[in-house]
Amino acid sequence: MTPPWAPAVTGLWTRVTGGLLELRISALPESRTFQVRARGGVLEVAAGDALSACVGIHRYLREACGVRGTWDFEPFSLTRLPHASFSGRARVREFYYLNFCTFSYSTAYWGWDEWQREIDWMALHGVTMPLNLVGHEAALALAYGRLGMTDEQIREFLGGPGYLPFLYLGCLDSFAGPLPTNWIPQHLDLARQILARQRSFAMRPVLPAFTGHVPASFGGRTRYWQGMPTTVVDPADPLFRLLCKGIADAQAELFGTDHLYAADPFIEMPPDEVDGDAGYPAAVASAIMDGLRAADPDATWVLQSWPFSYQSEYWTKQRVFAFLDGIPADRLLILDLWGEADPQWPRFAGYGGRPWVWNGLLNFGGRTEPVADLGATDRNIEAALASDRPPVGLGLTMEAIHTTPAFYELIADRAWSAEPPLEDWVREFGRQRYGLTAPTVDEAWQALRVSVLDGDATAIFPERFISLAVARPHYGLLDSPVDADVRKALFYRPADLHAACRALLDTPPSRAADDDLALACAALLLRVIDHRFGRWDAFLPPFDDLDDLVGTRPTLRLSTWVGAARRWAEDEEGKRVLEDNARRMLTVWNTADNERLHDYSARLWSGLVRGYHKRRWELFVRHLPQALEPGGRETAQSTLDAALSELAADFIAHGPAPGADSGDVRAVAARVLDRYGDEFLAL
Repeated sequence: MTPPWAPAVTGLWTRVTGGLLELRISALPESRTFQVRARGGVLEVAAGDALSACVGIHRYLREACGVRGTWDFEPFSLTRLPHASFSGRARVREFYYLNFCTFSYSTAYWGWDEWQREIDWMALHGVTMPLNLVGHEAALALAYGRLGMTDEQIREFLGGPGYLPFLYLGCLDSFAGPLPTNWIPQHLDLARQILARQRSFAMRPVLPAFTGHVPASFGGRTRYWQGMPTTVVDPADPLFRLLCKGIADAQAELFGTDHLYAADPFIEMPPDEVDGDAGYPAAVASAIMDGLRAADPDATWVLQSWPFSYQSEYWTKQRVFAFLDGIPADRLLILDLWGEADPQWPRFAGYGGRPWVWNGLLNFGGRTEPVADLGATDRNIEAALASDRPPVGLGLTMEAIHTTPAFYELIADRAWSAEPPLEDWVREFGRQRYGLTAPTVDEAWQALRVSVLDGDATAIFPERFISLAVARPHYGLLDSPVDADVRKALFYRPADLHAACRALLDTPPSRAADDDLALACAALLLRVIDHRFGRWDAFLPPFDDLDDLVGTRPTLRLSTWVGAARRWAEDEEGKRVLEDNARRMLTVWNTADNERLHDYSARLWSGLVRGYHKRRWELFVRHLPQALEPGGRETAQSTLDAALSELAADFIAHGPAPGADSGDVRAVAARVLDRYGDEFLAL
């Protein structure tokens, strides 16, 4: 008997392969299992559920056909189905996907084409619980409208579309807006498409919930995130539960519910001690849970553990468990957010037996450096699964997607099998990513594994040094220990990354191989730029080569990002807001005079490298002679700061000057290696 979920799987098969080859689907009695067999030109898939069937299809594609669906994959051109059979059983019940921040740093301006491809990727990788924020502004508008707010007041409160996830987290509001007039109806329709497709695979989307954050006009207590004020209502105020229920009700009316709600009332804002009440966090937890259950008696709260890591001095064991005790254990799912680098489950003894999910994070702000620590990640997953209180699932909670895919593919594969060993897995990953078995592919991935993919697990954390190329220039660098930071960033042997670049250059062209070549050579150039600091005649030229290199890839161009934002505009005001948000996020993040998040989301993108980062360092060099004069440092710094603020304002408003086509990635990469290869090897 054909299972009811077969049409969803058949649709995926058609999109992924073109549908020219026959697929037959049947059901197994046990969920989270699959059996796949190809014979006589037909692929037979038996599975306990739709997602297991999709994972089985992906297993067959990888191991029998030699192709893997990594992010942004194109349909595979399959002309035959090699004889093979595979079976599998999931090691965990759940596979979680996405982070609030992802909806700013990656998907902010996506339409259905991008989301449809992404949901297919989710299905192939067995995602059971994707976070979805798209359209939540419609639920907020409906709930606040019922309380008397006008459309104009609501759009002003919501602010710019690129920053909506931070409003949902309670971090900011009324920032970089107002929301364009057409945004809510457009994204209401898009959200319904996304949720319908996800649910057709029996995914259970997690939707955001109220955390206490309200418009300032409602009254309450002011708190600050990164210097930006918001207003929160007291949990004892009846308005708290009213809004919590009202927003959940509005959401259910518009989108339905799978009974999973994401709420993080203290994401990076611990309760002020002036509250004078150690029970305050538990009171907030109880108010959220009461409001959710009033709207949905089956509600489960999905909570990120990030505060316990990010502000661990405040979140002691006593405080954490006092907070968690305000939530019924059977109505809570904890996301251990940064499992590869700073897991919290050992500190809290598996959260006292509460259900939790181990997650890999790695990417903060959408930075494009291709670094990871695959070895530590693999070990940490196995340690968690072997613990006395193991996770109920694995997941991916990166702040931005489509970066360093090997890291995330490894975690997705480990949700189903501990095999093969890491070295073999990396070799097969390279072959499957390119759909090619060749000595250069194996050489490239062996070299990547022991260089940029074998680093300090926190190497990409933005609060640590990344590169001077994307740092805000200041004359304090002249007498700071920058040399130590530069040396620490080179955590691998230059010869290994250089070998990877050479092997990728000799690998037959493909979209994925060309992307990897560009980013591997970009990593090399960053280290050259850093080590040239202080040699001012040589410091700036590599920026142009870096811009040319990434400009060969459409996904690494600022113009691609801004163009995606602009397409949602229906009038000049909407166009202004959307372009402002797109460029602001990648530069100053907030405002020019609030430096707390400047360059947090810095990208190695064409248009940004030459048009923004290089121009900042040109200003630094221009005023350097004055900074080196006796007593001239303070005046030079003041002049530089004013010039940097002016540059940022102009760049956010107008963007970079138009640039020429960068040409072929292989030609530019060859030029980079010829110009800088020997210098890099000597570092």
